Amino acid sequence: MSVKQALLALLEQEPMYGYQLRTEFEQRTGSTWPLNVGQVYTTLTRLERDGLVETAAADEPADGGATHGAIYRITAAGREEVAAWFTTPVARTQPPRDELAIKLALAVTVPGVDVGQVIQQQRGATMTALQDYTRLKRRGAGAAGDGRHELAWSLVLDSLIFAAEAEIRWLDHCEARLRRAAAERRAAATAAPSAPSASSAPPASSAPTEPAETRDGTR
Repeated sequence: MSVKQALLALLEQEPMYGYQLRTEFEQRTGSTWPLNVGQVYTTLTRLERDGLVETAAADEPADGGATHGAIYRITAAGREEVAAWFTTPVARTQPPRDELAIKLALAVTVPGVDVGQVIQQQRGATMTALQDYTRLKRRGAGAAGDGRHELAWSLVLDSLIFAAEAEIRWLDHCEARLRRAAAERRAAATAAPSAPSASSAPPASSAPTEPAETRDGTR
């Protein structure tokens, strides 16, 4: 997830405080990937260093209350960065580490691990998550609110639902592969001929062979 580009995309709409950026990001993604406020300000500091945003002093509040810190504005270079982000496909040449795939890859090679149990437990957890996502989807469909924000959250939910469904299908595939591999090993062990032992081999004759007798009685 690119927090950097996401914050720039929000700033392209209007200048914001750091806490506003955090709130907007979580509203549009349904708090699926919560942002720590420290992470937001660390990212903004780097963006300012790179010339992609600039800060302006916040106006003094009319009621004399506390200010919310600096306001961040996107620069021309920042707008170019956002445009490039939206028009460039997400690279899949180096996929992110998948903990579940790594776990199963190691489970099938480490002695003593019940791989079938690992798969069953994960399938149950993923199924529960899928049911939760589906309930949220139904609940969101009947809720009133900002149409754009609701659509954004709905798209994120769709992504989570499709990912969970794909994971369950993959787990089913892994289970079938394991059963087939076990059956092939059993068949190979049954079909393998046993090598004859030295004691069962017929003894070799040590007596010399005499030449055959010809018609005239000579040898």
